[in-house]
Amino acid sequence: MSDSMLVSVIIPAYNAGEYLAQCIENLLAQTHKNLEIIVVDDGSTDNTAQVARQYPSVRYLYQENEGPSSARNRGIEAASGEYIHFMDADDAITLDFHEKMVQAMVNTDAEIAFCGFFFERFPKQTQRVQYHAIYTKTEDKIKATNVCNYGACWRYLFNLSFLKEQNLRFELGRLAEDRMFSLQAVFFAKRIVSVPDIMYIYKNRVNALTTDKGVKKIKKRREDRKHADRFQASFAGEHGFTLDRSLHYRHSQFKLLGIPLVTKRVYHPGKIRWYFLNIPIFQKKEIDVW
Repeated sequence: MSDSMLVSVIIPAYNAGEYLAQCIENLLAQTHKNLEIIVVDDGSTDNTAQVARQYPSVRYLYQENEGPSSARNRGIEAASGEYIHFMDADDAITLDFHEKMVQAMVNTDAEIAFCGFFFERFPKQTQRVQYHAIYTKTEDKIKATNVCNYGACWRYLFNLSFLKEQNLRFELGRLAEDRMFSLQAVFFAKRIVSVPDIMYIYKNRVNALTTDKGVKKIKKRREDRKHADRFQASFAGEHGFTLDRSLHYRHSQFKLLGIPLVTKRVYHPGKIRWYFLNIPIFQKKEIDVW
């Protein structure tokens, strides 16, 4: 039965011509063959259109440059599958990704499935899913998905009817947009299933939205990250649950007579802060997060 389920894969693409063919070939090689591949060209000025149109099975949609949120929202409206997956044009997935995600959702009647991911730029931040499990309680869903710390929408497979019933869309004009989207989806889903043994491969690309070193881009990422933090806190307060930051950092301490003098905390993904007697004294930022 799972073989017959149509999965709509939405690929927002802005000047993605260098990577798009590899992404599409990755999808065409999936063991689950019933895929609707939709490339939403977000106003590209390179050869993105030419690459996408080389593949007769790919639906190509064009829009003026409005950002990934707008492209993903258009993909939601255009999709006709039972399930929907958001994939970035420069990333990859294991070849049985959709097969196992769909099978898990069919077997459990879940609205969302999630898997682990490999973080190419910072491999130590790779997250793995060890076993199949079903989550129905808010606290369990929040902790299992780690959505408060890593809200990337690409590690999920969503029931498309569920997204439309909940009227879930990505906020326009923002980076960190999937942190807000994914938190809402995880909260509203009645059943979420974890899927081991498959991975989303989050590639490291120079001058991507999350790595561009331009001053304006860095400022934009910081502002939107703060906006996402405020949204998460407000949403949790409104709906009566606590944000799970338990996986947000690891720390080490130097103690004297049992009293922690110096504490080092390593935050995801890449912020290091030192404390003296629990007073922050120094901070190092390894990367800018989205």
